[in-house]
Amino acid sequence: MRDAAGLTSASRAQRQPRGGIGAAINASFRYWSLLPAILIFAALTLYPLLNLMRMSVSTIDFVRGAEVWTFTPLRNLESLASDDVLRPAVVNTVVFVAVSVAFEMVLGVALAIAVAGLPRAKRIVRTLAILPILVPPVAIGSMWKLMYNYDFGIFNQALVAVGLMPVNWLGSTSIALASVIVVDIWHWVPFVFLILFAAVEGIPPDLIEAAHVDGASRWQTTRLVTLPLLRPAIVVAFLFRAILAFKVFDEVFLLTAGGPGTSTELVNLHLYKVFFEQNRLGYGALLSLAVIGAIVAFLLVSRRAALAIGRKS
Repeated sequence: MRDAAGLTSASRAQRQPRGGIGAAINASFRYWSLLPAILIFAALTLYPLLNLMRMSVSTIDFVRGAEVWTFTPLRNLESLASDDVLRPAVVNTVVFVAVSVAFEMVLGVALAIAVAGLPRAKRIVRTLAILPILVPPVAIGSMWKLMYNYDFGIFNQALVAVGLMPVNWLGSTSIALASVIVVDIWHWVPFVFLILFAAVEGIPPDLIEAAHVDGASRWQTTRLVTLPLLRPAIVVAFLFRAILAFKVFDEVFLLTAGGPGTSTELVNLHLYKVFFEQNRLGYGALLSLAVIGAIVAFLLVSRRAALAIGRKS
């Protein structure tokens, strides 16, 4: 017999879901299909993190080519408390992140708004503006170290040409960190510009035109219309850039290696020296966990601030 839809009883029975193993597999497919990704994540992330935690409470020595682990949590904590280089490294890192990210955000926003307002050659200017971010950090460090050179660097050559004395850009404790920050700003302003330029291009032109019709000047339109609409993109760019600034290593290592003294010593650079120069693996692991904790705390605080800004906008 056929029902109102014209289906026989046999066809209705075929369309009904079957029980047993097949139904269980179909119901749980979205869970067990993620199992390979979860295993890879555990192998590449969780296991190294657990091993790092184990190292942080141990002293590791190498005897006849073999590792000898000794459980010494208090010893590593004492090393953390008595580390004379750690405090200036933390201060330098905070200054480096705060100054470089602040300048990069301001310059990135200004550059994005300026380029988006160009009537012609917008693509050419955009391409030229993002070139620094395409250069490898190793090449950037080597290039700027030559430019900062006291004897034949281009900056000192320019100073001498106008009758001024040359400056020891990377060898003076008072300006070495500022010189490194300048390099970081030059390198990463294009990153902020790229994010914010896309956001500016996504603003509906009708809003800008309506502001002009109402008599708003260009500065008033930027301040009252463009910047509020860019607020979510600014938050995203700030978070990404701040995280990357906390992890800076290669450029500082090539430019100054932390010197002169500890004037450009950053936490990541100090961590590298503890691990690979001093061979203090246990204390280095504890210091790594401290850095991870600081970054996670920064992310949590930034997330709350971002949510608050999003609610206001």
